[in-house]
Amino acid sequence: MTTALITGASAGIGAAFAQQLAARRTDLVLVARSEDKLQALADSLSHQYQIQVDIVVQDLTVTYATETLFQTVQQLGRAIDLLVNNVGIGDYGDFAESDRDLQLKMVQLNIATAVDLSHRFLPGMRQRRTGGIINLSSVAAFQAMPYFSIYAASKAFILSFSEALWAENKSYGVHVLAVCPGPVGSKFFKDAGFPPFLVDVAAKVDTPVETVVRDTLKAFDKRESMVVPGSLINPILAALPRFLPREGVSSFWKLVLGNDASKQ
Repeated sequence: MTTALITGASAGIGAAFAQQLAARRTDLVLVARSEDKLQALADSLSHQYQIQVDIVVQDLTVTYATETLFQTVQQLGRAIDLLVNNVGIGDYGDFAESDRDLQLKMVQLNIATAVDLSHRFLPGMRQRRTGGIINLSSVAAFQAMPYFSIYAASKAFILSFSEALWAENKSYGVHVLAVCPGPVGSKFFKDAGFPPFLVDVAAKVDTPVETVVRDTLKAFDKRESMVVPGSLINPILAALPRFLPREGVSSFWKLVLGNDASKQ
């Protein structure tokens, strides 16, 4: 039986990964800040599917958090066969007027955490010549997005990083997949500080988290390097830079996202 480690596992896409992987009889290590939510999910999944589920309560923005997480997994005696780097945050608004600490926190959580955890767990997978990493990117990765600049740039990093690792590790039997969803059914846009009208727009085109995970696992099983899950609108958004000048795409997103930026 394989073991998957999922960050950001207490809700949203992370919890959906836990549910669907548990249904595949995959043992789990669930990581998030909320102990109550993690424990409730762990109890439910272990009872329903008769699998081993451990929880690690860890804020991954804290200094040395990835080292602490890695050491905890070692102490549990768990060999990680699948790493799901799902944790991340976003922030809406004019970069020059934004909270600097929050922007740096976003870079740390969205990029450095995924890089560090991948670097820590990948050697074991290569040694065993089996395993995989699923990295959560976004359709935002395909274009620069004014008023969402750091988030989009961080997801562009994850996309490029994942596709490079996919190529590097094929011969070792280790598969790496970048997942690029559009808006999903979560609190993400509210938490990121988007104005209400944009939250409403995102809600109208969102993809259920269950669909995101289902499409992701299908792509992972097919050994694809990248997947844009959900409805047709998401591949269309991802393809915009292929049909428009890069300046035109940035200008388009400035119009779409910038109406209320000055009011934030």
